[in-house]
Amino acid sequence: MPKSLLVTGAAGFIGANFVHYWMQHHPEDKVVAYDALTYAGNRANLDPLRDNKNFSFIHADICDYDSVLQALREHSVDTVVHFAAESHVDRSITGPDAFIETNIVGTHTLLKAAREVWLSGGEAQPHRFHHVSTDEVYGSLSVDAPGFHEQQKYEPNSPYSASKAASDHLVRAYHHTYGLQVSTSNCSNNYGPYHFPEKLVPLCLTNILRGRALPVYGDGSNIRDWLYVEDHCRGIELVLEKGQVGETYNIGGNNEWNNLDIVHLLCDQLDARFAQDSSLAERFPDAPGSSGRSARDLIKFVEDRAGHDWRYAIDATRIMDELGYKPYESFETGLQRTLDWYLANEDWWRPLLPE
Repeated sequence: MPKSLLVTGAAGFIGANFVHYWMQHHPEDKVVAYDALTYAGNRANLDPLRDNKNFSFIHADICDYDSVLQALREHSVDTVVHFAAESHVDRSITGPDAFIETNIVGTHTLLKAAREVWLSGGEAQPHRFHHVSTDEVYGSLSVDAPGFHEQQKYEPNSPYSASKAASDHLVRAYHHTYGLQVSTSNCSNNYGPYHFPEKLVPLCLTNILRGRALPVYGDGSNIRDWLYVEDHCRGIELVLEKGQVGETYNIGGNNEWNNLDIVHLLCDQLDARFAQDSSLAERFPDAPGSSGRSARDLIKFVEDRAGHDWRYAIDATRIMDELGYKPYESFETGLQRTLDWYLANEDWWRPLLPE
């Protein structure tokens, strides 16, 4: 039976990729994209779906209870996939209020509306509320520690990760207190198409193409587990279709890299592209590769940020063993796909950059 999904944060990076993925693999389902279109929400991310009869878009805030309630009822929603969040750690340090409002109050507003629609007035309707969270709620790992697992103690170290941890607890509470049918996934660092260019991979890609400095925090030794965004979408799909209600699944790429090595790999891959394709020098004359130089010359080490967690890594054993998940892309292949997309979509990313 076809589903009706409400996807919050659907115009953001991961949300938009999920909407495209779901509509490609489940064309019979209805998808309602819900987004407040703050700075990182880009309506253009969903433009290819405008003419799809099973797609609709709502411009509204998840903190607006009446709008959420109306969306759930009007579209007979049976599945919520909740991506909407403030997610940039640096911004959470300089302005934490928006993170508390969106990530905590907004998540509670969604849960409250879902409970009203699905659980009030007699027999409960079949439903699922899936909450998308982050590995950052678990804190930081030492170099030889095993990856984060689902029973890991929460130790958030930034206003961003603290707000996401609070939202995780609210989702759990609505299941145990009210019987809301929930699931949660905590993912590692995503990369891929539609990634807003303030994050490491798209920032470095677009800065290289414009001949701008590549800022690397500290000595670049911070380690992250990287997950191609389509592999993340595939993991959420498995949780929705096969995952146990009330449970948490960690979705990772089994793919740890330190920040400096990532920047080096990006530089080398773009240098190789410029060497192979002379048209790139015409399109991006300020890029080092256009004059035969190395993009590594643009690397600039900057002061480390406050509360910077040293290492994140996901132990994805549970979702792999129970649901048959595995990432399809290695970092090298996923990065090549990402480069292909950014080189082909200059009209998308250039308007998002400061002059």
